Amino acid sequence: MYTVAVKRQFIARHYLIGGNWGSENQEHSHFYRLEVSLEGPQLDEHGYLIDITAINGLLDGIVIRLHDRVLNDIQELAGLNPSIEHLAGLCCQWVHDGLPNPPIDAICVKIFENEDAWASVRRLIK
Repeated sequence: MYTVAVKRQFIARHYLIGGNWGSENQEHSHFYRLEVSLEGPQLDEHGYLIDITAINGLLDGIVIRLHDRVLNDIQELAGLNPSIEHLAGLCCQWVHDGLPNPPIDAICVKIFENEDAWASVRRLIK
């Protein structure tokens, strides 16, 4: 199985809802790191699993949607606690939607909230 991965960084704000998490219930920012990896069993005739240029463009578009935003205000997160788990799931959906008929078997998205904390989601395509 081959894996190709790309990462980006962005700053966004959020506040947690549905529980008493002290200062986390107040709007605050994080310096997030988004890592996307794509997995598949075969390379194309050029020796690529998937063109990194396509992944770069897709991630740039995702970062534009998230950078300097309050995550609670993003339509797809409405009513949800904007945890890194939910954010990873949303980004995974955006990657999936942005790669029509990709020659891959799985997408994995990892979101780092800081150097020590991250969450990921892995979605099987086939």
